[in-house]
Amino acid sequence: MRPDFVPSHIADPDIRPLLIAGAHGTLGRAFGRICHTRGLVIAALGREELDVTSPVVVEKTLDSLRPWAVVNAAGYVRVDEAENNAGDCFRENATGPSVLATACAARGLPFLTFSSDLVFDGQQQEPYTESSKPNPLNVYGRSKLAAEQRVLAVHPQALVVRTSAFFSGWDEFNFVHFAMQAARAGQRFEAADDVRISPTYVPDLVNTALDLLLDEANGIWHVTNEGACTWAELARMAAQRAGLSPDFVVPRPMADFGLPATRPAQSVLVSERGMILPSLDDALSRCVSEMERHFALPA
Repeated sequence: MRPDFVPSHIADPDIRPLLIAGAHGTLGRAFGRICHTRGLVIAALGREELDVTSPVVVEKTLDSLRPWAVVNAAGYVRVDEAENNAGDCFRENATGPSVLATACAARGLPFLTFSSDLVFDGQQQEPYTESSKPNPLNVYGRSKLAAEQRVLAVHPQALVVRTSAFFSGWDEFNFVHFAMQAARAGQRFEAADDVRISPTYVPDLVNTALDLLLDEANGIWHVTNEGACTWAELARMAAQRAGLSPDFVVPRPMADFGLPATRPAQSVLVSERGMILPSLDDALSRCVSEMERHFALPA
């Protein structure tokens, strides 16, 4: 089922919106912005408007709004705090998506939710594909794996997008933004140099996820920009794209940070389903340009 393509400012009760749960987070805001650009009518609801863990609330919302599809951009994102808050983490990351998927399946609605590279343990030398065996090392990763399993069990046609380390020029709360602030302020910036990841530019992620949803894709898909690096390398690359010296980056082993949640030594994602996004170099260039337009970074 495809939506009506009309400007999102046109109010028409006969037009079925795309429902976005978790409207106020990084992903939710990006979906709102990109859907507006693409002319997609949306109903974007935050946590206070839509408790995704409540079957009654979810069902009433779907019956009222009559969406053509549902995107779950909500969730518990504090990886380290999850170690001591497993109940909250699983409720938001596993129960919520399962409730949404169950309600969507009952109504024959497409459903999109997001998972993480942290479902893997990092023991594999080569990049992880969609068919690689998960083995999460921390509570957050276990909650995401539980979500994948529960969602696909109740809604086999659901779309689950695994992604990694996303960054955005529209959001202050991401690693690249923090690195750029330090670079422009001439401050030292410590970053792990022994953990390899697949950084993902949020606009590329959202546009690709929307394309998959419109194409009625289902199952698990890996969606990241092409390329891999360590966190320290990512900070250096971002600075270089802005014409700044990368010398402000201080590489450290991940163990030096004393983080409660264990991270895999490598969680690079690639797709065996033919999904290829723009290169990380290209994405970082666009991200830095967006940051310079949207934020007053220190001179």
